[in-house]
Amino acid sequence: MICRKCGTEVTFNEAGLYKKLVNRGATDCLCINCLSEEFRIPVETLYKMIEEYKKAGCTLFA
Repeated sequence: MICRKCGTEVTFNEAGLYKKLVNRGATDCLCINCLSEEFRIPVETLYKMIEEYKKAGCTLFA
């Protein structure tokens, strides 16, 4: 998947976070840097959120 804002490659977990936070049925998404800008959340916090969702067993994350 490609970030719709900057055109960089989006990882599986970045796409999962976008779907978890914005729209589970999304067919396009933002990379973690653009998502950070959009929501004004530090990138480090977003990575922590990914880890927490993974630990919880959410299937949107590898």
